[in-house]
Amino acid sequence: MGSLLFLAVIVGTLPAQAHVEGDMAGGLTAGLWHPISGLDHVLAMVAVGLWGAQLGKPAVWTLPVAFPLVMAFGAFMGLMGIGLPGVEIGIAVSGIALGAMVLAEAKPPLWFAAALVGLFAIFHGHAHGTELPEDASGVLYSIGFVTATGCLHGCGIAIGLVHRWPVGRIVLRAAGAVVATGGCLFLWRAVA
Repeated sequence: MGSLLFLAVIVGTLPAQAHVEGDMAGGLTAGLWHPISGLDHVLAMVAVGLWGAQLGKPAVWTLPVAFPLVMAFGAFMGLMGIGLPGVEIGIAVSGIALGAMVLAEAKPPLWFAAALVGLFAIFHGHAHGTELPEDASGVLYSIGFVTATGCLHGCGIAIGLVHRWPVGRIVLRAAGAVVATGGCLFLWRAVA
């Protein structure tokens, strides 16, 4: 008991750090901000949730979990300076393909949907990883962009729940068309 009290006193008397280090706060904030700062990322992330909601269980959870897991691998590549050609094109094509899947109400096998989402996640993750702000914490930055990505997927799932009603299916297909059109615009910008 005395040892625990001694340990508590020692730990309790360590210098307090009332302020978060600037690079740490900047890493988390930058990570949270990055996925929502570009419409190309927002559209693709929301489309993953929309498509998962259209597909139903288990895809409604499989796709939004697969994306950040594979995205973390792409981010690691970017953080380590490992090149990936055509990142902006891959991101734009993700909008086109994911939007088209929602528009068409495509119902491929789960493995195919997860593989497609994972393929695009590599490009999105690489973009996040290469854009780590100088002097920012890579870990906190990664936590931030994975969290923001999950929130965008959640928004897509919440919106996608309207597919239960006939008018909701039309709304979702229209949303898919908007995402695919946005992807076409981003692709044009990436190759121009």
